[in-house]
Amino acid sequence: MAKTAQDHASKAGIFSRLIRFVRQVIAELKKVVRPTRQELITYASVVVVFVLIVMAFIWLVDFVVGKGVMGLFG
Repeated sequence: MAKTAQDHASKAGIFSRLIRFVRQVIAELKKVVRPTRQELITYASVVVVFVLIVMAFIWLVDFVVGKGVMGLFG
C-alpha cells in the first residue's frame, strides 16, 4: 500500500509540520504583487463610488418606505 502525502504529514512531528507551514507561507508571500500607486488610487476610487451609490440606494428605499408607512399608519 502506497503512502500518500497526507499519511506522511499526519506522522510528522509537530515541529516539522510547523516549519513546513512557515515555509509555505513565506513561499506564498513571495508571490504577492503589490499594486502601483495609480492602481491603488483607481481601486480606492471605485470602492468609494460604489459605497456612495449603495448608500444613496439604501437611503432612497428607507425614505420611500418611511413615507409609505407614515402615509398608511400616520
